[in-house]
Amino acid sequence: QVQLVESGGGLVQAGGSLRLACSASGIILSMYTVSWYRQAPGKQRELVATITSGSTLNYPDSVKGRFTISRDNAKNTVYLQMNSLKPEDTAGYYCNANRSWRDNYWGQGTQVTVSS
Repeated sequence: QVQLVESGGGLVQAGGSLRLACSASGIILSMYTVSWYRQAPGKQRELVATITSGSTLNYPDSVKGRFTISRDNAKNTVYLQMNSLKPEDTAGYYCNANRSWRDNYWGQGTQVTVSS
C-alpha cells in the first residue's frame, strides 16, 4: 500500500521559514516526479515545486528564489524549504508522486498559515 505523509506545516509570521516533508512508503520517491502543490480556500490548486527522477527542479515565478525542493533518497523523503514566507503563501500543501496516469499518489496535506 502506497502512502505519502506530509509534515512540517504550522503557523509562522511573515518573513519566517518552514520546512515541509513528504515521506513515502510503498514507493521509491527517487523513481517519481514529486511535486508540491498548494490550495487555499476558494482558489485553484497551484503547483509550487517539482523535482524529477533526474533531479531537475522547477518552480513557478511566485515562489522562485524563496522555496527549494530537495530529496533525501536514504530517507525516501522530499522536502520543501520555504523562506521569506508571505501571507499569500497560506494554504494547504500537498505532496504528489507521479510516474504515469495510474501510478499517481497524493498525500493528505499539511496546513501552512502565514500571519502578517
